[in-house]
Amino acid sequence: MYELFANLGTWLTDAEQWQGPDGIAHRLAEHLQYSLLATLIATAIALPIGLLIGHTGRGAFLAINLSSFGRALPTVGLVVLVFLASGLSMTPVYVALVALAVPSIVTNTYAGMTAVDPEVKDAARGQGMRGHQILWQVELPLALPLIMTGLRLALIQVVATATVAAYVSFGGLGRYVFDGLAQRDLVQVLGGAVLVAVVAVALDLALSGLQRILFRHRTA
Repeated sequence: MYELFANLGTWLTDAEQWQGPDGIAHRLAEHLQYSLLATLIATAIALPIGLLIGHTGRGAFLAINLSSFGRALPTVGLVVLVFLASGLSMTPVYVALVALAVPSIVTNTYAGMTAVDPEVKDAARGQGMRGHQILWQVELPLALPLIMTGLRLALIQVVATATVAAYVSFGGLGRYVFDGLAQRDLVQVLGGAVLVAVVAVALDLALSGLQRILFRHRTA
């Protein structure tokens, strides 16, 4: 075991391992591209849905159940299905990652909106605020902590699952996992897994810091 981790340390710190199209720096950039773009697309889809159903109270049952269904979909199976339909491209990977991220964002946004005290909304109406003003100036700021939690959960899930890009012969840190398994190179497999974990933790900490800044700004 000691030898394994010693070899892992050598693998991670070897300067040549960070260079070229198969180097860690390039694979890391690919992984971040897949993860951040998929999460951004999912946010553009899920956030308006969560805000709408949370604000109006309409369609909540359908939206939440569809989100739960999306969470239950097997990611690799979805990748293969879209791959067979669309051919060799990144489309299957992005479809799977977006489908994975949407449920967390929808459910947490909805939960944040419904957690807003009705008396606060009534007070806003009493001051003459219209529906859209209540949404943007009252409900959204109060729901922000739970919304950000949903985004953090979605991003971590996407980062961890973006390794499936290597399953259909594309890049990212998953390349080390799949290539290492094929070559029976345990150090490479472990190195890929460690890098994915570090990226997930780093992005979670970054979003946590952003959440604290936004919350501090809102309460200032």
